Amino acid sequence: MIAIIDYGAGNLKSVKNVLDYLNLDSIISDEPKDILKADRLILPGDGSFGYMMENLEKKGLVNPIKNFIKSGKPFLGICLGLQGLFEESEESPKVKGLSIFKGKVVKFGKGKVPQIGWNKIFLEQKSIFEVDFMYFVNSYYVIPKDDSIIATITDYNGNFVSAIKSNNITAMQFHPEKSGKAGIELLKRWLKC
Repeated sequence: MIAIIDYGAGNLKSVKNVLDYLNLDSIISDEPKDILKADRLILPGDGSFGYMMENLEKKGLVNPIKNFIKSGKPFLGICLGLQGLFEESEESPKVKGLSIFKGKVVKFGKGKVPQIGWNKIFLEQKSIFEVDFMYFVNSYYVIPKDDSIIATITDYNGNFVSAIKSNNITAMQFHPEKSGKAGIELLKRWLKC
């Protein structure tokens, strides 16, 4: 069973719809017990870094998420779900992230913000990702301290990290659930790892 974390915002229904399309057993939940018994976990993202982290804390989901990740079972972060894996964000300076990875989240310095639309991802490491166009909606991006986790980069007035991969953790700034066939194929590859 795949659990999709409900923290009170996010693109829950579009993620659930894609999983239903793939005939996969999935639930949307804000219950720690559902997270811990899941075979796979998805943290989708929409909204602000501070709102997400405060709601995860209020709902008692921070430790279950960390324990799930420590268990080695597959975890997928989408958009804000990627950003939340890091220590801090310029968007919400006084709010701590999950701190799974060292690094921070920063705002695009140039160009139109948010970036909305299709953009190309380029591979930095061999993983489930393939060079393709994916759908983005973001004003912020991650800067990991450990470059070895960078899976893809994208150019938006300069290169930024658009996906990471480390052991059982896969996370991306773009939205596979809104990226048509390429996004569905990416999710299928994640389901095999």
